[in-house]
Amino acid sequence: MLKRLLQRLFKRNPQSSFEIKLDSSVELSQAPSSKAEDKVKTEVRSEVAAPAPLSAPAIDYPIPVEDVPDLPDPECRTNYVQCVSTSGMHKMAYHEWGDPNNQRVLICVHGLTRRGSDFTVLAKAMSDRYRVICPDIVGRGDSDWLENPMLYGIPQYVTDMNALFAQLGLRQVDWFGTSMGGLIGTFMASQKNAPIKKMILNDVGPRIEPTALKRLGDYVGKPLRFNSKKEGLIYLNRICEPFGTFTPEQWKSYNGPHLKKDGDQWVVHYDPDIVKPFAAVNKMTAMMGEMMTWKAYDAITAEMLIVRGSESDLISAATVSEMCRRNPRAKSTEILGVGHAPAFITPEQVSLAREFYS
Repeated sequence: MLKRLLQRLFKRNPQSSFEIKLDSSVELSQAPSSKAEDKVKTEVRSEVAAPAPLSAPAIDYPIPVEDVPDLPDPECRTNYVQCVSTSGMHKMAYHEWGDPNNQRVLICVHGLTRRGSDFTVLAKAMSDRYRVICPDIVGRGDSDWLENPMLYGIPQYVTDMNALFAQLGLRQVDWFGTSMGGLIGTFMASQKNAPIKKMILNDVGPRIEPTALKRLGDYVGKPLRFNSKKEGLIYLNRICEPFGTFTPEQWKSYNGPHLKKDGDQWVVHYDPDIVKPFAAVNKMTAMMGEMMTWKAYDAITAEMLIVRGSESDLISAATVSEMCRRNPRAKSTEILGVGHAPAFITPEQVSLAREFYS
């Protein structure tokens, strides 16, 4: 199916170099700004001697953080879909809110190192109108990890999403995609007879700024182990500073699910090997990946809202302008004072989404 998509986009058989690029260079992370990252790295080095795993600085936190896993949300239902890759079968978890019989469905897909729980606030706010479904993309959250890490990329993620659509019988949906989730949505929406009717692309587009890709390659996949949940939460909060300014309680709810207990320590929820496909990126494959993503974007017929954080280092204002010029179905808005990527947990941002999907 994905092979046919690539053939349709390029009017030729997809070559292996295209597949490598699509696996790697177009994946995105909600990663820190260079300033925030340097701050964290400096403090980490002062606490942990190389080459020990990264840790968080031992400072106080303004609210209690118990060393226990987060309790499940009673309003949320978690299920699984059976997916397949060239290395075997795997399960993808998805979390949903709202009436399971509601024919209006909103799919929310997270960034590279994130998980479906990022959309808890948005999902609850939209559940009066929608059945909201938030998957954990394979290798993250409650989903399985892939035996072959080189399969972590857009083609596998699109294949898994099609399996989810088939299992649930979804014929028409709206889409919210942050960073990597927006790229998955771009390729989903570019398919013939795509079920996506309206979509928000949150701080992402076909062209990714090289500085962001370099920062991503330097950051993702580092060994992260923490002696306490509080230590891990402080670390995650600091690297997520570009997402916006939130209360300690909001940070705890947002980043708490990203930590899981492993023995007597805490680790992040995702497979560190999701970074491995980036090793295949070079200048040529980066150019091919961008060209393929523009080609997919141009084919989208869904109504689109492109959201950019005004301080984003991942998508430029010029790229947003080009996206609106090339596709008449797209419009854009900018959120002031936020980098990559807006978290959509504030009332103002949630209202923005509700207005677009009304």
